[in-house]
Amino acid sequence: MTSYCPIISVILPVFNGKKTILAAVTSICQQTFENWELLVLDDGSTDDSLLAVSFLRDERIVSVPRTNAQGLATRLNQGIDLAKGKYIARMDADDIAFPERLARQVEFLECHPDVDLVGARAIAFREDGSVIGLLPFAQSHDEICARPWNNIPLAHPTWMGRAEWFRRNRYAIPEYHRAEDQELLIRASHTSTFACLPDVLLAYRQGPFSARRTLTGRTSLLRAQARHFLQRGETGFLCRAFVLYVIKSIVDLGASLPGMDKLYFTRMRDAPDPESLHYFLCIFADQESLGKKC
Repeated sequence: MTSYCPIISVILPVFNGKKTILAAVTSICQQTFENWELLVLDDGSTDDSLLAVSFLRDERIVSVPRTNAQGLATRLNQGIDLAKGKYIARMDADDIAFPERLARQVEFLECHPDVDLVGARAIAFREDGSVIGLLPFAQSHDEICARPWNNIPLAHPTWMGRAEWFRRNRYAIPEYHRAEDQELLIRASHTSTFACLPDVLLAYRQGPFSARRTLTGRTSLLRAQARHFLQRGETGFLCRAFVLYVIKSIVDLGASLPGMDKLYFTRMRDAPDPESLHYFLCIFADQESLGKKC
């Protein structure tokens, strides 16, 4: 294993993800592109998260245990330091990668040497497998970065980028909790090139709406926006960001009322095409069957 030189290093942090991590890890094991390593970075879980995948006999999986929780950004930076691959890919412990994901993204980066970071479209689904819709999408760098005062639509768990880009653009510490990806994108957007594949290559597990968690993320994002917009003299962007923060926070309060969470999920209103939907349902059924056997 010490001499293994993967092309892709997949970084998967986990904190108390015992119920979902097996599906996430096996979805990487089932990739059509096979030259990868998977760094499973525990952040002080108390539910034996690593034990849930310990029976998978694949030398490409590297488990990195920790007894103390230090946060997502710290674990992601740790993964960047440990990564051996030419490319680094992100993966969350509760999502499911489609089998062609790594192959399609590597192919794109190989063919587009000017692109630093590429994402993909993602289906949002609930715990029971019901589909909510597609996460927001933009394809080219200019489209992705067109409204930085709102959000940069490049779903974090779909990222794959050049390792040197991640090492130049590490996650901020102290962490912008629940907005660490947006902070990095805003910070790096003027010196990087982003892209997003138009095909659905990941299933994003969406938990129940939480006004508290959502407000935490929005506040962290506003802090990041304020810092970078002021540094660049983009005061107009900051004013727009603040207005949107107020409007979205009011909507979040409405979404917290019984039966009104659909207000939050309207951003995922675009429906997947029938082929992607069928593909996801088959993959989800396979993962559920595997989980029950184990």
